[in-house]
Amino acid sequence: MSKIRLTPNASGTGTVTLTVPSTSTDRTITLPDSTGNVVTTGDSGTITAPMLDGGQSGSAPAFTVRAWVNFKGTGTVTIRDSGNVSSITDNGTGNYTVNFTTSMPNTDYATAIAWSEDNNHSPTGSLPTARAVNTYATGSVRFHPVQYGSGFFDCQLLTLIVVG
Repeated sequence: MSKIRLTPNASGTGTVTLTVPSTSTDRTITLPDSTGNVVTTGDSGTITAPMLDGGQSGSAPAFTVRAWVNFKGTGTVTIRDSGNVSSITDNGTGNYTVNFTTSMPNTDYATAIAWSEDNNHSPTGSLPTARAVNTYATGSVRFHPVQYGSGFFDCQLLTLIVVG
């Protein structure tokens, strides 16, 4: 039988408390048979990317998606699905602000934006191109889809991913 050992840090003065939730269901947490750190929702560092077989390979860090959204950008702007996005602000034709539920730690995050002009996820007419994000803020990001020769335009479907 394996043993459990808790080893305090000799220079620490704080108390670490493990709290068991109020549940009527048995819960099991299985730790991997390897040395490393447990990553929690409060961590802001990087983690090593797991391979599909569950193993770990390489030393390049994996960065998590901090927010994402799939939304309808015509008529009444509507979120179809999202993570860490509280709302979309329609600032006018082809002018959207994505508002985060939990703010970013700084404004140095990266975004990936894609859109289509019809509900079949395919462009019609001139191919749209991305215009630089207008405003990076910790609580939101503002951007404009641009169509060659036509300027800003409302898109049927848009997606935004924030990494940082």
